[in-house]
Amino acid sequence: MISVGAVVGVALVALGMVLTPGPNMMYLISRSITQGRRAGITSLGGVAVGFLVYLALAATGLSVVFAAVPALYTTVKLAGAAYLAYLAWQAVRPGGASVFTPVELEPDSNRRLFTMGLMTNLLNPKAAIMYASLIPQFVDVHAGHLVAQAFLLGGVQIVVSLLVNTGIVCAAGSIAAFLARRPAWLRVQRYVTGTLLGLIAVKLATDRARPVVV
Repeated sequence: MISVGAVVGVALVALGMVLTPGPNMMYLISRSITQGRRAGITSLGGVAVGFLVYLALAATGLSVVFAAVPALYTTVKLAGAAYLAYLAWQAVRPGGASVFTPVELEPDSNRRLFTMGLMTNLLNPKAAIMYASLIPQFVDVHAGHLVAQAFLLGGVQIVVSLLVNTGIVCAAGSIAAFLARRPAWLRVQRYVTGTLLGLIAVKLATDRARPVVV
């Protein structure tokens, strides 16, 4: 039903998105460092449900709204680009902090960890843009059921995101300790992150692609 090229394309985009720090990564790392891996995994469960919500919305008509109201699509896209540009500036600005810099946080219950993971993802522009404007570009109108294609491609994105984020959660404490002993590496991480976020923001803002109705 869906081509190998579409699967690879979505997987690569998903990998690029999940590796660039944003609200999800910041929240998962902060909880993993302060409360341990179990708290990070619980939070990741909420993030996963957030992805499913966006996927359901995109597959059942969100792209139709964007196709019918191009100005709304453009507004969401530019808002997402502006937010990524803001994150890029936060990473490279003088006095900026790495996502792996430990911060003091009060311990939360499993219920709150899950809920915060869910809300963080639902309010995450990267997630909204992923489903509203990127995944529909890989849907082939000649390859069969469009909604089924959207769910399958969205499933690819979710699997990639969960695999990478699980690795980040499990390694967050060790990475933070490693970078804390090497301030120069923290700066490098910040500038690399900021550059990647900035490039994605520019690409998103200048992309003239239109959404495909799913």
